[in-house]
Amino acid sequence: MKMTHNHPFHLVDYSPWPLTGAIGVMTLVTGMIKWFHNFNMSLLILGYIIIILTMYQWWRDICREGTLQGKHTILVTKGLRWGMILFIVSEIFFFLSFFWAFFHSSLSPNIEIGAMWPPMSITPFNPFQIPLLNTIILITSGVTVTWAHHALMENNFSQTSQGLFLTIILGIYFTILQAYEYIEAPFTIADSIYGSTFFMATGFHGLHVIIGTIFLTVCFFRHLNNHFSNNHHFGFEAAAWYWHFVDVVWLFLYISIYWWGN
Repeated sequence: MKMTHNHPFHLVDYSPWPLTGAIGVMTLVTGMIKWFHNFNMSLLILGYIIIILTMYQWWRDICREGTLQGKHTILVTKGLRWGMILFIVSEIFFFLSFFWAFFHSSLSPNIEIGAMWPPMSITPFNPFQIPLLNTIILITSGVTVTWAHHALMENNFSQTSQGLFLTIILGIYFTILQAYEYIEAPFTIADSIYGSTFFMATGFHGLHVIIGTIFLTVCFFRHLNNHFSNNHHFGFEAAAWYWHFVDVVWLFLYISIYWWGN
């Protein structure tokens, strides 16, 4: 017997993906510990595989809910918007802890690091080389994702595709440059509080750029499959919000850690 619901609320179907996602994360963390101690990556790779498969199938189900099944009503979309807003707020406080640690140590450097900032023997990056280029790249990507959003609201299919594609390319370019910067870094995460705060803050930001690039890539392929319209495209809107958040965090990182902290 088919069940019908006379309400607009989002009551999702039974799904195994939260369970498989939890198993994947547990396997990943356990595999990471095993890799640290035994230099064996087999469990780590298995955890990655479980998480990637879960992500693909969970996102597939959500896309199906929002398109073919028509379950993302106006009220449901409003709930999803608030969920994304609260998630970004939690991310702001996550990065706030890194800035707190950085300013706590840099504004009043203690005697153990020579009472100076940057600490003695630390050679910081030149803020007007790769960091400045990365800043220009991310600001440009913010412009291109906004262009794609406005094109989508105007039902301009080709310009939305172009803007999204350029944003994804810029995100990949940023990640490559940051990886190169890490390889050439004259200090490590073990080099005093400067190395710890630098690599934790910029490293987690780099992880968020990778996540945002994946988010936008999924939206790009969804757009090619006509999943979005000018008034029903919250998946893309959420990705754009997240990307702007990543841009703003990088501006604070560049100004405080690369430029002022130098």
